[in-house]
Amino acid sequence: MLYIVLLLVLAALGLLVPALTSAQTHWAWLSVGASAAAALVLVWDWWLRRRSGPTPGAAGATAEPGDRQPPAVDHPADEDGVDDDAPVSPDQATEPEEEDTDAADLLIVAELADEIRVVDERPRYHLAACTWLDGRASLGLPVSEARQLGFTPCAVCRPDSTLAARNRAAGA
Repeated sequence: MLYIVLLLVLAALGLLVPALTSAQTHWAWLSVGASAAAALVLVWDWWLRRRSGPTPGAAGATAEPGDRQPPAVDHPADEDGVDDDAPVSPDQATEPEEEDTDAADLLIVAELADEIRVVDERPRYHLAACTWLDGRASLGLPVSEARQLGFTPCAVCRPDSTLAARNRAAGA
């Protein structure tokens, strides 16, 4: 749909050039018509997306048209109420919440070079002793670099408040 809108906008721009260089107003009206058609296609696409419901993924994430996932298939559980076909590994466990970092702690942590741990393809950074890291391969990074790369602190091990308190104690 977005390609159609792009083509209509380019057509409107192309029709605007002869409208401005000649004294014929029908070119301007054709340009307005192409722009209106592009707006209608955008509204139609929005309406179709809204009717289909929310796209799978994280809240607030923007999904491209090609990124849509097929709907999840609900496998019925066995008589004992357990779905034996769904293996659960540590990597499939839910992501821990983000630590609510105090602004003063954030200013301290942003400058630190202390090493924290990150898991590939996961948004949180952790202390080495974090219980959520058990059984997961992790990489060490300086906390300032992890922050710059967009990682956020884990609410389980609370690395920002721990590192800031450790830094305050070392400075005292």
